[in-house]
Amino acid sequence: MNDVIETRGLVKRFGTVTALDGLDLVVAAGQIHGFLGPNGAGKSTTIRILLGLARGDAGTATVFGAHPWTDAVALHRRIAYVPGDVSLWPNLTGGEAIDLVSRLRGGTADKPGYAARKARLMEAFELDPAKKGRTYSKGNRQKVALVAAFATEAQLYILDEPTSGLDPLMGAVFEQEIGRVAAAGATVLLSSHILSEVEQLCGKVSIIRAGQCVETGTLDSLRHLTRTEVSFAADGLGPAQLAAIPAAHDVSVSGGRVRFTADSDQLNAVLPVLATLNVAGLTINPPSLEELFLRHYGDGAAPGGAS
Repeated sequence: MNDVIETRGLVKRFGTVTALDGLDLVVAAGQIHGFLGPNGAGKSTTIRILLGLARGDAGTATVFGAHPWTDAVALHRRIAYVPGDVSLWPNLTGGEAIDLVSRLRGGTADKPGYAARKARLMEAFELDPAKKGRTYSKGNRQKVALVAAFATEAQLYILDEPTSGLDPLMGAVFEQEIGRVAAAGATVLLSSHILSEVEQLCGKVSIIRAGQCVETGTLDSLRHLTRTEVSFAADGLGPAQLAAIPAAHDVSVSGGRVRFTADSDQLNAVLPVLATLNVAGLTINPPSLEELFLRHYGDGAAPGGAS
C-alpha cells in the first residue's frame, strides 16, 4: 500500500459551522508531509478524524487502509501523536507519564530497546523526568509528549504544532528526531505554523483553507505561485536597459542596486538577458514557504470556525 492517509470529500460540521468542506488529502508511505493552514482552516479537525476521535459527516477517511473510527484500537498501536497543547496528569512525574502513555498504546514500554530510547531522548530534549506534571512549563509538557512519541517505534507520526513552546535549540533536536524516524521508514504528517520548520523537513505540502485543500505538491512545484527577488549593481545601466528585462515586476533602483521580482517559472528567460547586460553582484532570493502561505491567507482568515 503506497498511501498511509487518504481522505476523499471529507465533510465535518459542528452545528451551523462547516469545519471540513470536501477535504481531499493523500499522504504517501515514508513521506514527511506538511499540513498548513491558519487557525480555523480545519487542520485539527482533520487530525481528530484521522485519530478516530471524531467522525466525518460525509466523505471517507482511511489510515493504513482502515477506518479510523471503527479500527481505532488497532491503528493506535501503529500511530504516535503529539498535540500542540499538552496536558499531563498533575501528580505523575514526567517519566511516569511517558511510560503510561507508551503502555496505553499497546505495551511499548515493555518492549526491548524502549528504555534506552527514552533515556536518550530525555537527555537530548533536556527533560527532567523526576518532576511532577503540575510543575512543568508549557515547553516541558511538550517535551514529555515528544519523548513519548519518539520513544515509540511507530509507523505513522501525526504531529499537530509539535514544537509549540520549544526554544530554537530544542526545535533543532526535534528536526533531528524527525529525520531519524523518516530514515527508518515511518510516515509523518506535520501540522505547523513554523514555516521554516516545514520548509526544512517536508518533501510535500498541502495547504488547507476553509476546510478544503487549495494546493498540494512538492515545495519546488508550488514555488511557481510566488515571485523570486533579483538584485544586482546598478552601475552603468540606464532605464532603457532595465525596461528590456523580461517578466520583471516592481523594478526599483536604491542604494546603488537594481531590485525587481519575477515569476519563478520565468527566471529562465530573465537570466540570459542579465548575462548580456554584464550585471555585477547578482543575488537571487527564491521564494520562501511563508510567501507561498501568505498568498493564500494574506486577505484574512478562513471563514470556517473550527481549527
